[in-house]
Amino acid sequence: MSNAKGREDKKKKLKGLLKRLQEGEEVGELKEEFKDLLKTVAPQEIPLIEQELIEEGVSTYEISKMCDIHVELFRESVQEKFDLEGIPSGHPLHTLYQENERITKDAELLVLRSSNLRRAGSEGERKKLLEELKDLASGLMGIDRKHYGRQEMIVFPHIERRGIQAVPRVLWRKHDENMGKVKQLLDLLSKEPANWGDFAQSVEEKAQDVSSSLVDMVFRENNILYPTLKELLSRDEWVAVSEQEKQIGYYKVQPGEEWNAEGEAKYPYEVEEGLSDQELGELPEQLKSMLRDQELKPDRYQLVKEEDKKLDTGFLNMDEINAVLNSLPVDITFIDSDNRVRFFSGGHRIFPRTRSVLGRPVKFCHPPGSVDKVKEILKEFKAGRREEAEFWIQAGGKFIHIRFFPVRGKDGKYLGTLEVTQDVTGIRELEGEKRILN
Repeated sequence: MSNAKGREDKKKKLKGLLKRLQEGEEVGELKEEFKDLLKTVAPQEIPLIEQELIEEGVSTYEISKMCDIHVELFRESVQEKFDLEGIPSGHPLHTLYQENERITKDAELLVLRSSNLRRAGSEGERKKLLEELKDLASGLMGIDRKHYGRQEMIVFPHIERRGIQAVPRVLWRKHDENMGKVKQLLDLLSKEPANWGDFAQSVEEKAQDVSSSLVDMVFRENNILYPTLKELLSRDEWVAVSEQEKQIGYYKVQPGEEWNAEGEAKYPYEVEEGLSDQELGELPEQLKSMLRDQELKPDRYQLVKEEDKKLDTGFLNMDEINAVLNSLPVDITFIDSDNRVRFFSGGHRIFPRTRSVLGRPVKFCHPPGSVDKVKEILKEFKAGRREEAEFWIQAGGKFIHIRFFPVRGKDGKYLGTLEVTQDVTGIRELEGEKRILN
């Protein structure tokens, strides 16, 4: 059976079910029939079928009911296949599934609203629908920062450490492609249409492409990535993921509270074991087929070395610490809680500093005319009434930006003040974009 013929049959059956829904039958009574039919629909077909149904007169309200059933079906099929019921709310993997439900719904809403845009009659209706589409598309950019970002920055390192490196690369590339499509849609929506019909059609086509791509990624994640994570990551590793994910945030969901995240966190650099034969055998079939011709080489790099100092966000030895501080594109000076100079960065400086300044009262390190202002800033920092002070001057043909920040310990205790000085002459002249690939 051809794809077009198959889709026509599915569409005919869906129309019949929607008609019965319109005639008064309860959603609950028809749910099982909807589910049996939707199980045969590939994710890429969903926006196409919905669009064709709308063109044949099915209301968007009825389609939205079908969307709700489809999301519920998606949830139940995931639970059945991957034992989602065994993953308590609040567990990072449960939260990822929750987000995918929301992404699926938003992707389908995108198609519905773009279809409504093409049918809009009055100017007021067009403007209203256009703003709704802009809001929805802008919201979809949060998938990149939140949902995709947590996977790329927090989750992928755990499987890369075990030698599975191709899958994260492929998924990350698809993430970028999807977000590129969303950005193209936003750019299109921001244009002033010369011809409304052509504009609305272009929006509709682009929205269908975005929707299909997002839903396709949902299925890739749920059928390949998440079962792999469920099989491989230990509880301690999930504790580490949980500790970090709040820093990035979530896509339109909030994690539940059933899962107890207490315990010793285990980060990717602490994982020493590779994949056992048993673990390889229990990976999803799609992943095993991708790995079949690859030699899995676990990452054995030892991050922590004997002379390292453990910092809150990494490990460095003293040579590295000095070199990093001397390589900063800014000058820094640390003034302790007694208002004495305790440290300054080396390297090329805008305002010279020598070791003779160490231990010197800060009031003697500034011109007499500015001493009172510096003392006032430090007093405000100590009292907790201020969190930043900034100034800018022009000297020797350069534009110099000077900022002061209070430095506080984990308990909030005032430890001192950091003075940061930067030559921003070139920065102020930047325009447009220069990406890493340019």
